[in-house]
Amino acid sequence: MPRRRSRPKGDAVEGTVKATQIEWRMFFQDPRLQALITSALEHNSDLKIALARVSETRALYGVTRADRLPSGDLSLSERKSRIPPAFTGTDNPQTTQRVDLALTVVSFELDFWARVANLSDAAKANYLASESASRAMRIALISEVANLYFTLLELDERTAIARSAIETRKRSRDLIRRGMELGAAPRSDYLLAEGAFHSAQGELASLVDQRASAEHGLTLLVGKAPGEMPAGRRLRDQEVRNDLAPGIPSEVLYARPDVIAAEYRLKEAHANVGAARAAFLPRILLTAGLGLASVSLAKLFAPGSGNWLFQPGLSRPLFDGGRTAALADAAEARKDSAVADYEKTIQQAFREVADLLSARASLAEQRQAVEAIVRAYQERLIVAEVRFKAGSASYLEVLDAQRELFLQQQAAVQIRRSQLSTAAQLYKALGGGDAPQA
Repeated sequence: MPRRRSRPKGDAVEGTVKATQIEWRMFFQDPRLQALITSALEHNSDLKIALARVSETRALYGVTRADRLPSGDLSLSERKSRIPPAFTGTDNPQTTQRVDLALTVVSFELDFWARVANLSDAAKANYLASESASRAMRIALISEVANLYFTLLELDERTAIARSAIETRKRSRDLIRRGMELGAAPRSDYLLAEGAFHSAQGELASLVDQRASAEHGLTLLVGKAPGEMPAGRRLRDQEVRNDLAPGIPSEVLYARPDVIAAEYRLKEAHANVGAARAAFLPRILLTAGLGLASVSLAKLFAPGSGNWLFQPGLSRPLFDGGRTAALADAAEARKDSAVADYEKTIQQAFREVADLLSARASLAEQRQAVEAIVRAYQERLIVAEVRFKAGSASYLEVLDAQRELFLQQQAAVQIRRSQLSTAAQLYKALGGGDAPQA
């Protein structure tokens, strides 16, 4: 019976769960990472801007939706006038007084050609597009915080490896120096050991700088300097799930908020084209009102004081210097742009998912291979050190074994971080990050 292929700790069976069915706290289970993501969702400046944009477009949609309904004004006015005797035909001046109470419907458009309706639909699509865009930013923020956190963990482990290498090479250098002083070791071995020691120091300095840069980037994403945080897990102990399934192609489109946002932008562009075309057609405006009028406020509600107003109007563009036609052309151009943007977004979505799925499979094999190499080079170093102490090998053999082991240990850590980052990016690419969908 064939042996089952072993799987690195922390990995799960691939391709069995949809990302939309997993809430981000279930996907990223490190307590410290969860705290960082929570802080980022509360304090990140870019996300605040996106949420404010959603509120703005929602309000603008309310404005355009109100244009589809008649608006009414209630007014109360009093007017007094005096006519001089020269204009009354008598020797006495004439004083008039009038009080009006009116409820007026002001310029209500009969939307026969759906101009106002299209403007309202465009505003609604713009609002929904901004809402989906803010959700896309939220998911991207979650993924990016996780990626930088994994980078910090990687650099922590690589720094620990570098510090261990420095200690090992320092001991070797000191041992060879004593041997050289006693005439038992050549100066060339000492110079090799000295160079290897300083090389490890340089690698450590570079790693410390990289970690500081990553930490600064994480602080920027989180929106504030992290305060007290719960203890986190080491890179090797991370349990980010690796079992996300892409599903059928259409599910990717329905799940990704950036694709949904592009679709709403396309709907907005189509609605604006409809409104621009309707601008060439006649507009029918109605003004109507009911009210009361009297010569004094005391008689305002007396019988016979009622009055009404009905004033239909018809307008049609005749000559505007090509303004209406230019606006229609601009709307058509924005529609063509929205179509191209939608197609590009879909293509990018499929490519991103395909690339990440390919990387996930490749990294799993790379990790098994590099871990086997690390074990082999650890054994090789032991053999080289024994041979060197026995005098049957030069220090160059030991140095070569140390150098190769150091590089492979660093590579193993990097591949593990790449696995975790790929899982986080795939989670974003498949539309995860928010509450599970029913």
